[in-house]
Amino acid sequence: MTTRDLTIPAQRHPEKQRRPDSAQPKKPNWIRVKAPTSDGYKQTRDIMRENKLVTVCEEAGCPNVGECWSQGHATMMIMGEVCTRACTFCNIATGKPPEALDVFEPGRVADAVKKLGLNHVVITSVDRDDVEDGGAEHFAQTIRAVRRQSPNTTIEILTPDFIRCAREVLEIVVKARPDVFNHNLETVPGLYPEVRPGARYFHSLRLLQRVKELDPTMFTKSGIMVGLGEDRQSVVQVMEDMRAADIDFLTIGQYLQPTPKHHKVDRFVTPEEFESYEKAAYNKGFLMVSATPLTRSSYHAGDDFAQLRAARLAKFGA
Repeated sequence: MTTRDLTIPAQRHPEKQRRPDSAQPKKPNWIRVKAPTSDGYKQTRDIMRENKLVTVCEEAGCPNVGECWSQGHATMMIMGEVCTRACTFCNIATGKPPEALDVFEPGRVADAVKKLGLNHVVITSVDRDDVEDGGAEHFAQTIRAVRRQSPNTTIEILTPDFIRCAREVLEIVVKARPDVFNHNLETVPGLYPEVRPGARYFHSLRLLQRVKELDPTMFTKSGIMVGLGEDRQSVVQVMEDMRAADIDFLTIGQYLQPTPKHHKVDRFVTPEEFESYEKAAYNKGFLMVSATPLTRSSYHAGDDFAQLRAARLAKFGA
């Protein structure tokens, strides 16, 4: 079997090659970022390479990688670098993963967290629909490995939807007791067929609601992108749905098109619109909201977790 070269777009996203190209509009000045060059960035990159770890920061082409890595913050991506889903917005490689889950990966993640001296770590993954439990046990082992080596580090996970798995697999992850359970809805329900065809909006919403039912003390978090073709009313409805599911923390960021074969940018949402979304979300009762053009799920996650915890204490009068 010929090995895929994931640096080549046609091999990275074979399912997108028949899609017509969509022009990538020029980014407005409020979302331009500098190329990463700092010593801190290089040190973080070297630790990732030494431990043979994949990060969503690089794989998804995050615009904040320079800032985060310069501060020693990185989002670990477990279970390989090939995703079994083909979401039209995402830059992570898609297809049939070439390897089984790596039993040594949880230990390598824990080593990297310790070397980086992280106070807060975000662990995410590709979707692994080829694995019976969707990788639930792998997540749990990774959480436990980090706890053993860095007991004072708070752990945030960003999981798949486990849509093809037995209902009980969610309990495996929750019992490992991450501090924050994040699963992104990504967009409004009306855009799911085009943007997130392998997922179901109400399944994802129910997943987050069940986390709270299994452990009411666990913080839950979810995020969406704007600029995909949604309108304000549909975004506000997602906020309502999230609060009905008792989600604590909402992130909203601008969608940026990775390549001409990905879903087109419908428009660039202004900073003023993001501010209005933030205000609306707080009015609906979220403990924490991050709504800016450059907001991503794990952007400033450590600082945000501290604020999230403080907001809960304030809410309940502690």
